[in-house]
Amino acid sequence: MTPPVHPIRQGQRLRPAQWAPSGPLDALIRLALTAPLGLALVALSGIGHRWFDILAQFTVPALAATAAATAVLALTRLRMAALHGLAACAALLIAVAPQWFPDGPPPEPGAPTVRLYSANLYYLNNDVAAIRASIEAADADVVVLIELGHAATARIDEVLEGYPHRATSMRMDQTRGPSRSVIGSRFPLTALDDPPDGLHAVAAVARTPLGRLNIVGVHLTRPWPFQEQWGQISQTMALQEVVENLDGPVVVSGDFNSVSSARIGKQIRRELGLHPAPGFPGTWPAKAPAPVSLTIDQVYASPGLAFESRRLGQPTGSDHRPVVTEFTRAAR
Repeated sequence: MTPPVHPIRQGQRLRPAQWAPSGPLDALIRLALTAPLGLALVALSGIGHRWFDILAQFTVPALAATAAATAVLALTRLRMAALHGLAACAALLIAVAPQWFPDGPPPEPGAPTVRLYSANLYYLNNDVAAIRASIEAADADVVVLIELGHAATARIDEVLEGYPHRATSMRMDQTRGPSRSVIGSRFPLTALDDPPDGLHAVAAVARTPLGRLNIVGVHLTRPWPFQEQWGQISQTMALQEVVENLDGPVVVSGDFNSVSSARIGKQIRRELGLHPAPGFPGTWPAKAPAPVSLTIDQVYASPGLAFESRRLGQPTGSDHRPVVTEFTRAAR
């Protein structure tokens, strides 16, 4: 005998898994998420105090960590904590946006393009083969090398093979050990005067398809508390003196030891009138995944120039990743 079939009533349908109710764990997690939210607000505040500036450097790794934590909270159905995580992610994304999507003029269609390779090589880096391979792969027109140590300096003709025109800074012995900064170019190059005391930089004028182009390689000191409180600010003021005495378009590249959206980047844009190339992915530390690294190695240009592209170069053996940018004339 066939058993009777009973219809499934509406109330018997399987329901999707419910969000977990709020509880002590949810409240504790929400409290912890005030830290990345607070970091975002610090970065967005515009306050240039040294403690605020240090915190503002870490918005990118904070965004990555908060996004990962928020995804876990959503999967475990801690609804209120996940909503707090989303709010923190949104605030951090707004804080990070000026690094990744900086304002800059559009390129002039059909204008010549110049490619620039810039790298902090780390003064104890002896891997000359990796340095040479990275430069060769970039196939740049101009090469700016910061913190060039003894091993690379001793084999400079190998490192800069194909770049016969060069300008070299004085040797820097303070802080990190003996090192130099060098500009190598495929275009004719004229070295400029040494920078003011206290600023480690090298400058030259290149005769490029874009015309006369001023190239400056710079290495700012590390931020407080690793160095003196006003070190970076005073060095940026010295860089301003260099830039203001140059005639024609300017490109400044190197290790700024600061992201472009923090205090020093804002000072460069406000007082030097330069705009940065996009800062994603990051450059330091090289052993960390590039999307969550800090972009302290940057390229800035004067208003008459526009960036067409920005990417990372091949590893050099340094604790910094190299940056390869292409720029041209800005549209009028």
